[in-house]
Amino acid sequence: MVKNTLILGVGNLLLKDEGAGIHVIRALEKENLPADIQLMDGGTGGLHLLSFLQEYEHIIMIDATLDNNPPGTVRLLKPRYASDFPRLMSAHEIGLRDMIEAMALTEKLPEIDLIVISAAQINELGMELSPEVNAAVSKVIKIIKHELRIENT
Repeated sequence: MVKNTLILGVGNLLLKDEGAGIHVIRALEKENLPADIQLMDGGTGGLHLLSFLQEYEHIIMIDATLDNNPPGTVRLLKPRYASDFPRLMSAHEIGLRDMIEAMALTEKLPEIDLIVISAAQINELGMELSPEVNAAVSKVIKIIKHELRIENT
């Protein structure tokens, strides 16, 4: 059974800005979203999510990245292959890239949107986002609602 859209936040909550994707999922849990949109805290991602993700037609992934942009910069990407991912994504970059390549090989690759939030660094211990990345959470939610054509709730 193919489901419609999954919003997948990935990251490590124990490493401050590295947990940006999870913080977005937690904020989205407070929104009134349509029933065909599912939310998932994907932790640090990886191949163990593969069969689950292939059940969806559309996946929106949210992750932190080290990309030399100012902290809190939000970008929407439409990766089709692992090489389309930003060069310096967060600590679990290899798992996400491998997952996309594996889905492509099985020809069960859903439409993927990747929203990246620039971080100054992703190795500092703590469960709070930096002020810049925290401010980006609401921007990400607006982008998601725009992509899914959801009115502000």
